[in-house]
Amino acid sequence: MKIQNNRNHLKDTVAVIVGTRPEAIKLAPVIQQLQASKKLQPLIISTSQHGDMVGQIFSNFGITADLDLEVMRPRQKLWDLSAILSTELGRLFSTRQISAVLVQGDTTSAFIGGLCAFYNKIPLGHVEAGLRSHNRYSPFPEELNRTMLSRLASWHFAPTEYTAELLRKENIPENSIYVSGNTVVDALHWMVDRLKPQNLPGGMMDGSRKLILVTCHRRENLGLPMRSVALAIKYIAESHPEVNILFPMHPNPLVRESIIPILAHQRGVFLCEPLNYDEFLDVLQKSHIVLSDSGGVQEEATALGKPVLVLRRETERPEGVEAGTLRLVGTDVQDILRETEKLLTNEDEYLAMTKGSNIYGDGHAAEKIIRILEDQLNSNECCLPISSDEKRVHFAH
Repeated sequence: MKIQNNRNHLKDTVAVIVGTRPEAIKLAPVIQQLQASKKLQPLIISTSQHGDMVGQIFSNFGITADLDLEVMRPRQKLWDLSAILSTELGRLFSTRQISAVLVQGDTTSAFIGGLCAFYNKIPLGHVEAGLRSHNRYSPFPEELNRTMLSRLASWHFAPTEYTAELLRKENIPENSIYVSGNTVVDALHWMVDRLKPQNLPGGMMDGSRKLILVTCHRRENLGLPMRSVALAIKYIAESHPEVNILFPMHPNPLVRESIIPILAHQRGVFLCEPLNYDEFLDVLQKSHIVLSDSGGVQEEATALGKPVLVLRRETERPEGVEAGTLRLVGTDVQDILRETEKLLTNEDEYLAMTKGSNIYGDGHAAEKIIRILEDQLNSNECCLPISSDEKRVHFAH
């Protein structure tokens, strides 16, 4: 847990908290812009929620963490993780000169990071703010994490106008909301330009067979729902021998306990370790259909025009549903089979879901975010927006 002492004391330090692989992907462009800034500099903090996978992403983007908190313990509970994160980040923020903290999305690392910033009266920027499923237990615990972050943040970087409007409806001050686009599009553009052909087993990438890409890891899908997904995949493979199915498995042992017994020996199904980002994007580009419960995959596939059957009953990314690339199917075996069958056998159904959309941004979200921080942190204005109700209380005294 050694911090590299390479800071320029003439620049404002912005602490960037990265816990999971999706956070690393979406914050990598932000970190790159911070590194290029003449006014700001990043303090890159990895909590190691997804230790090796975050390291892979950082390697892709030429990034090195300044501090690794190494908070993960085997099969620890959310409250254990929250306690360790709170201790480590609280201590760090109380002993370092930090001008602002940036978190992304809705993980436990993001929420506890935001809470510790608040405890130390450090202004907080929330990247990908305003997403809502309006079901506090789905996704769990992400929905409540991001809702509470909206009460802590000074800057809300909303990916779309739709998410910005949700924040306004929650009485978040208008002058703290910025529609930036989603930084995942920045990462996607940056990496696609640098992709090299990948070699995967079974002739999956040679174009001779249609490829179905599967990802499934959400906490609310653990157990029976995930076993249902595995059974659906088994039946798809049995009824469509002309199709290859690739399933990169999340390292969570509870995921693997549901997937491996059903699919380990299924012909046409290939289980593998998590793919590096460049490998994953290459596979995504060459996929015919995607089955996923991942939020990031919904955004990336929408940008690339790849049909996604979302293994959830709700999504906080309805823009992709409206754009036509996403379809909610849940985890019921019959529902997954029916919708997959449509896309494999009905050309019109398939083509209707292949129209790419830039609804999640133009690839310049990180630039916009850092420009706002530069302006705000170098002005004489307070970085903590005051709501109209708080103003009335203030002036009453």
